[in-house]
Amino acid sequence: MCRYSGNVCDGLAFSCLASLSISTVMPKISSDTLWEQAAAEVHSLDRGGKEEDGGETVTERTVFLIGSKAGGKTSILLRCLDRDEPSKPTLALEYTFGRRARGHNTPKDIAHIWELGGGTSLSDLVQIPITPASIKSLSVILILDLSKPNALWGTLEKLLQAAQARLEKVFSQAQQAERAKPGAKHQTAPHSAASILPKDYPDRELISPFPVPLLIIGSKYDIFQELDSDKRKVVSKTLRFIAHYYAASLIFTSIKSESLMSKTKSFFSHLAFGLDRGKTVSCESTKPLIIPAGSDSFSQIGSPPSTDVDITSLHAKNPKDLWKKVYERIFPPETTGEQRELKDPAKDQQYSEPQIDAMRAQKNQELEQYKRNAAKSWKGLELET
Repeated sequence: MCRYSGNVCDGLAFSCLASLSISTVMPKISSDTLWEQAAAEVHSLDRGGKEEDGGETVTERTVFLIGSKAGGKTSILLRCLDRDEPSKPTLALEYTFGRRARGHNTPKDIAHIWELGGGTSLSDLVQIPITPASIKSLSVILILDLSKPNALWGTLEKLLQAAQARLEKVFSQAQQAERAKPGAKHQTAPHSAASILPKDYPDRELISPFPVPLLIIGSKYDIFQELDSDKRKVVSKTLRFIAHYYAASLIFTSIKSESLMSKTKSFFSHLAFGLDRGKTVSCESTKPLIIPAGSDSFSQIGSPPSTDVDITSLHAKNPKDLWKKVYERIFPPETTGEQRELKDPAKDQQYSEPQIDAMRAQKNQELEQYKRNAAKSWKGLELET
């Protein structure tokens, strides 16, 4: 279930054949047929997501938004794209795009933007935006709802694991395809730690960089401020650890704060259009965190906040596991909500359509009646035999 929206074809529905990540801006070619235009677009993506426009190079990037259900992903995205329109619940997986001109009468750079709805329940859909064509210029934005700290670790863990597993599979397929080409030489996997981190990167040997650029956004900071100061410190230190462990950037924001949204937009524009993300750094737990990748270190973060927890009794396998156990002692995972979400979006109340649901219920009843009649017929045949 995908919804396509944009300045040109806003509101039109496309099927999930959009896994090809077809650009909304077609290259200038002489053919008038849709299939030839699509073929030319695929060729342009194979050349690294760039196409020529009057002698200028048009850069195309892909940004994939994942995160907490009802965590404010759409609202943040609309603000980052300067779109003054009301946000709506994301229907499973949605696509939109952003364009930015570098100057007067110059071609516009394009950002293909995918947004995954449903929190962790639809994590299988990561395979649609993460493709061999998109990984060359892909970035991931993880938006976590700070107002629900008990669901925070489970959300980030499941979504990052799903995205990382898909990325590793696609990288492996791309490598195999490269090796299969005549005269191809062995190459280091794209986005490996050796290729994306400088030698002086803090704790370079102790971290596990995410395969593509990663930005973690803590949303609803205005509500988060109402929590107890000790609990805020636990959440802040934990997210600092996670961000540094994955070599990611981290920022806390609220759509009610113009200042925070301005800084958030800078981080977004850095991933979507390659712009400068700014030099502001804030690591104090009493203030909104603003930490660009490479600006933190394990020594600055310190040990897990274990005021009421005996770390030696936790039997952690590694530092990340230790932080998880400490965090979940303070914020026990919820037994309801996203962990028990229905896998079928058709049964989700936020997507309810009374007339369609009534018709579906009727058809389900007819199907059950058909099954019962069919079962009786088979029993009759067995008796005759």
